[in-house]
Parts: sequence; C-alpha cells; structure tokens
Amino acid sequence: MSFITANWNPLGEAFYRKTELYEMSWSLRDGLRDSLVAAAPYGGPIALLREPQRRSPSSRPQLEIYSASGVSIASFPWKSGPVVQVGWTVSDELLLVQEDGSVLIYDVFGTFKRHFSMGQEVVQSQVLEAQVFHSPYGTGVAIVTGSSRFTLATNIDDLKLRRLPEVPGLQGKPVCWLVLTQDRQTKVLLSTGPDLYILDNTSCTAVSPPGLGPQSGSIVHMSVSFSYKYLALFTETGHLWTGPSHLQDKLNEVDTKNTNPPQQMVWCRRPKSQQPSVVLLWDKLLMVIGVRQDNIQFPMEEPCVLVGELDGVRILSSSQQELLQEVPLVCQEIFKIASMAPGALLLEAHREYQKSSQKADEYLREIKEQSMLGEAVRQCVEAAGHEYDSITQKDLLRAASFGKCFLTDFAPDPFVLTCRELRVLNSVRESSVGLPLTHTQFKQMTLQVLIDRLVYRQFYPLAIEICRYLKIPDYQGVSRVLKHWASCKVQQKDLTDEAIARAVCVKVGDSPGVSYSHIAAKAYECGRTELAIKLLDFEARSGEQVPLLLKMKRSQLALSKAVESGDTDLVYTVVTYLKNEMNRGDFFMTLRNQPVALSLYRQFCKLQEQETLKDLYNQDDDHQELANYQVTASYREKRLDSRLSLLQSAVDEYNKAKNEFSAKATEDEMRLLRFQRKLDDEKGAGLLGLSLQATMEALLALGLHKQAEQLYRDFRVPDKRYWWLKLKSLAEKEEWEELEKFSKSKKSPIGYLAFVDVCMKSNNRFEAKKYVSKVMPEQRVRAHLAVSDLEGAADAAIERKNESEMALVLSRSSTSDRLLIDRLNRAATVAKK
Repeated sequence: MSFITANWNPLGEAFYRKTELYEMSWSLRDGLRDSLVAAAPYGGPIALLREPQRRSPSSRPQLEIYSASGVSIASFPWKSGPVVQVGWTVSDELLLVQEDGSVLIYDVFGTFKRHFSMGQEVVQSQVLEAQVFHSPYGTGVAIVTGSSRFTLATNIDDLKLRRLPEVPGLQGKPVCWLVLTQDRQTKVLLSTGPDLYILDNTSCTAVSPPGLGPQSGSIVHMSVSFSYKYLALFTETGHLWTGPSHLQDKLNEVDTKNTNPPQQMVWCRRPKSQQPSVVLLWDKLLMVIGVRQDNIQFPMEEPCVLVGELDGVRILSSSQQELLQEVPLVCQEIFKIASMAPGALLLEAHREYQKSSQKADEYLREIKEQSMLGEAVRQCVEAAGHEYDSITQKDLLRAASFGKCFLTDFAPDPFVLTCRELRVLNSVRESSVGLPLTHTQFKQMTLQVLIDRLVYRQFYPLAIEICRYLKIPDYQGVSRVLKHWASCKVQQKDLTDEAIARAVCVKVGDSPGVSYSHIAAKAYECGRTELAIKLLDFEARSGEQVPLLLKMKRSQLALSKAVESGDTDLVYTVVTYLKNEMNRGDFFMTLRNQPVALSLYRQFCKLQEQETLKDLYNQDDDHQELANYQVTASYREKRLDSRLSLLQSAVDEYNKAKNEFSAKATEDEMRLLRFQRKLDDEKGAGLLGLSLQATMEALLALGLHKQAEQLYRDFRVPDKRYWWLKLKSLAEKEEWEELEKFSKSKKSPIGYLAFVDVCMKSNNRFEAKKYVSKVMPEQRVRAHLAVSDLEGAADAAIERKNESEMALVLSRSSTSDRLLIDRLNRAATVAKK
C-alpha cells in the first residue's frame, strides 16, 4: 500500500494526488508558449492555435487538433481573421472567436461546419476578450467589445444575443471577468479594479464579497468552479478569497505571499467533497489552496495549461498530462497507512490468502466479528472504480470477489457493473483512443454520450464492441454506430459507388433502426447521386425511398417505386409532385407508361379536376371514356341547350368508339329531353330531367294518357311495364271504370291476378271480384283467397284436383266451416286415389 500513497499530499483533512495520464505523443517544438490552448472537458480533444497574432500572409498561424493523449487529429493554417479565444462545445465542436465578432465552428477533424456573428456593432468596436462557457442551456459565448459592452449568447445552437447594460466608469476591458450560471440565469461578474459588479439582463449591480476588506486591494483574477457553485477571487496583494458564487458567504481567505497574478486559477473538487480547493498556476509554481490556511506546492519545469474537470484538474504540458484530484474518501480509508477500515482489512486478507498465509483467516474473522464484510466488499468495489491504474483495480476487485464468497445474501449487480465499466474505461483510456475519463466523469456523462463521442471520433470498431459487451439494445447501440459509420463511408472519395454500396450493405445488413434512406440522403448531400440510388435499392420501405428520389429529381424511378409498393397514397404523392414539376404534355406521357398511376390519377380527376380528366382522355384518344365524360358533364348543365349539345358530342364520340348501343341510348335521351321540354312548355308538367319511367308515371298521374301512350310507342316500352304503370296509376286515382275498360282493351300481358292484387291493396274487394273469373286456372285459388272467397277457392282447388291448393285453402279455413273442411278432405282423399 505504501507505494500507492507515495504521491498523496495532505491538505487539511483530505489528500490530493497527481496521476500521470499520458506521456504526450505530440512533438511541440516551442512547447505551449505563444499558443492559444483549449481542451474540452471530460477528457476531450485539445486545440492549439500557434502564434495567433501572426498576420503575415506568407506565415499564418497554425491550428492543430490533438486527442487528449497528444495524437494528431487535424492540422491546417489559419486563413481567417485574428482569433481572440478558442473553446469547445459540449459536443466536442471547436469554436474560434475572432476580433470582428465572427464565431467559426469546426468539427474535431478540422472540417468547417458553420459560423455566426455576435452582432453587427461588434464589427466596428472589435472584440477585446471572449469566453466560451457551458450552461444548462448548452454551450455559450460571451464577449467584451472595445466600447466596453458585454454581449452574451447562452446557447449557440439556438442563437439569441443579449447585450448587457453598461458598467459605470469602465473604459476598455475590465481587469478580469467571468460568466456565472445561477438559477438558470446567466450573468457576468467583473472587476474594474477597486469595484466588483454583476451584470444581468437588466441591471449592473455593485457587490462586495463578504469578509474581503479594502486592505486586500483590487481583484485581479477570478475563477468559478465546474458546477458554478463556488467562486475564487485573487487580489493584487496576493490574497485568495473563496466562497459560494452567490457572494452571500465566505469559505476562506488565504495570503499566498505572491502578489503576481496567477496565469490560471481553477477549482479542484469532487462532486460530494467537503474540501474544495483552488489550483493556482504561476510560471514555475503550481499551488493548491484549501479552505483552510494550508496548501500544497508543486514546482513546474515547463509551461502548463490547467483544464478544469468535474472531479479534478488536468495539468497539460508539452511532455505529459496529469490529473490532480482529491483522493476519494473510500480510497483514503483503504490505502491510508495503518487503516483498520473493513475494505483495508479485506484487501490485506486477500493478499495473505494469495501467499497461502493463515493471517488471511485472522483478517476475515476480524471483519466478520464487526459484521462489516458486506461493507468491506462495497468499499473495495467502489475504490476500484476510482483508481486509474489497472493493477490496483484488479487487486481491489479480486479482494471484493474473495470477500463476497463468504456472504450468503450479497447482490452481485454492483460488482459486475463496476467490472464491466472499468473494462470499458480502460479501453478508452488507451493512448490510441485518448479519452482519460474517470469513473465519476463516466457516470455523469452516461454511456450513451461516451458511445456518441467514440462515434464522433470515428472509433467505430471500439464503439461496436462496447455496445455488444454491455448488451446495449441494437437501436441504441450497434445500429446507431453503423448508421454514423455508413454516413461517413459514403463521403470517401477514393472508393467507387459500387464498392461503397456493397460495403455498406454487407456491414449494415438488416440491422434494426438503420435506414438506408438516411445513408442515401447523406450520399446525395455529398454530390453522389448514383451512390444514393444504389443505396436506396436496399431500403425496404418505399415510403422512405420515394421522397428522396423526388428530391434527387429521379421522378420516373420514384413513380415506379411508388407503384411497386402498392401504396395509393404514395402514388398520389408522386403524381402530385410530377404534376407541379412537369409541363402537361410530359406529365401525361409519363403517366401513360405507368397504367396503375394513370388509373389512380383518373380517379382523382373524377372527383377533383373534371377538366383535366377531359384533357387526359383527349390525349389518349379514348373516345369511349370521353363520351362517358360528356354524358356526365351534361347533367351538371342547367340549360337544356347546353345539355343537348354535350349529349350530341357524346353520341359522336360513341360512334367513333363503335359503341352503337350507347350512341342509341344517348340519342333516345335527347329525344326524351325534347319531349319533356315540349310538355313542360304546353302543360307545365315539370318533367324535365326525369327518367322515361318516371316521365310516364307522371303523365299517367296527371291524366295525360295519350302522351303516355305516345312515349310507350315511341320508345318501345315493353307491354308489361306499360300495363303495370297504368294499372297502378288508375288504382291509386281510384278510377275503377277506366280500370275496367283498360282490362277489356286487350288481353292483359301481366295477367289478371295483378288487377286483383292492386284492387285489394286499395281495399276494394268489390272491384277485385270482377277480375277473379279472368284469372288463369292455376292462379284462381290464390285470387279467390285474395278476396276472402273460401268457397270459390275450394271449388277451384277441387276442380283442379290439386292437393297443395286444397291444403292451402284448409289452412285458411276456421273450425266453424265444418262442411267446407269435410268437403275438402273428401276431395283430397279422392285425389290421392
């Protein structure tokens, strides 16, 4: 244990340690001097802009991007304007703030993404200083201009610029300033020398830190903690004041004995620590000051840059990178010299067990006597997560595994989860990857964000292995990685379209959650239309294929895909798009090559665009459908002349289509219309537009029998139909004499039972009986029954010797008709013999 605590340094009740993360892979000729340096939090990449003030066109500043381990990612000469500040967004995009207020955004590979301006007035006054900060809203940018005004953008992805109020008496830039985020509000804290102000949206308020007297002098440097909870102020007399960022209380005030303002001042604390500290960097000295009067001093041999992290401070130099952090309490309890904590005893027991020493049993007994074996296992597991060295991790986890063998009710989930997480962390900490995450940072950023960062850096195989190892659902893990990989693959210019399409198909396959249309859209954005079409062939959902094909102006292929899908809504979508994009002739010719689409478009036109339907039929020389269209259109006309004109056109088209029946029927319709108009003019009958049968019914109802007979003859109405119409009309009007004369005019084509039924419906039995004798013999029984003449029905049934008719009569008879029943029974018996 002694060598583990060798680099521990006491500070108050806590210990601090420096852990070497990497020996940097880069080769910086002049170190970090004369460079703007920015490192992304959570072990993110590092950006260096060398000699940013160099203005000569022949010798431009060099922008270099490295991983946290110093592996070069991108490098190119800076050809834009002078840069004031460099920073990183929460998604590892590089921000460069220029003097003219322009903010340029690059990805981690140095590819330009977009830019925005901090306001038009900044162009004239220039940016004196700028800061990139992170808030609950996202990544923000704050600037101070030559006119001594502050402008804020709290979220660069949803840009809303805020110009803060003026600061009284401020000329030029302030002595020092920083951005605070409190209660979801972003403010600026600044020092003008003797005075300290807070700027918010509407006001500029003078503040005074509690306990910081005038004898301390002006504030020349300030720093806020990673969580914006604590604030540190450094005065010109060398005093360091620390307290909450709301400036309502004070933690400590220390005299550093150094009146030179530090180059950097960064907070160093763990999320649950009660011993926050401030790290101050001078040219040759690094000082860690706690909330009490004690401090730790480290001599520095080369220029360094401090990077504030969630649970410590990264110390970046040209040769190495270290992590300064407070030793977690659980690690202190286990590794502290002479510690009797359960975890320390369990670790020692396991070491003795490996030596086959009986002392292992003694240590275990001591832990069991205190009933602390479960706590000992928990401490070893937790401490393993906080250790950076893999050998120490294994010692602690083996000790935990050893201890849990003696527990009957131990839940293995925390142990298994920690083992898996440490394996993942150790793999991403490798120098080739360069993500020096601590376990605390990993828990804060979440696994999904880690996968995103690996994907963003194009470590696809590692990301896929982690997803599979941790058994992340495909749509959240492997599929998401493959989707990003394919989107990058289509941008490779050294491969043919066929090779890329084949590689994507083999790699992606049928992975759930991966849309080939999304990949194809990316290919199209890169100007590779043919590749996009090849990729769309692998897309199983036509609804995803068609919109992109339309976007690529491949309308013919889009229409074919829509028709193949069988989705009528999709076909209508494509047809509507083609109609708006093409001239009418080309549009119709395109539809003629797709019968299904043409048929659907005709259905649409029938409901919505009648005139277009006519043009469509004309284009196709479809005389039959054109005639049908003319007939349909004629009934929308209110004027008879217009209707007749359209019907005549229909006749002509039917003749061209050699449809003689339809032509004749249309001509008959025209004759009927003319006849109806004539009667309307003469009699005011209101017949126009009625069908032939309805016209005859109306004429008979009006008593215009001659005109009805004329229609009967002219239009060759079948005799049965005409007799039925006249029979019903006379019965409804109760013209019984006329009905009788009509029945005698000639032999009825509908028989005389109809006369009986019609009379009975009018409740006129007397008239009905007149026609019973004329009814055909086979219908006579029914006729007698219709008029309730049981005797007559019985006589007719007996005369015909029909058993079923006799049975019908019997069913209608009542018990009082005994003579009739006996007669029928005897007749039935005789009929059977």
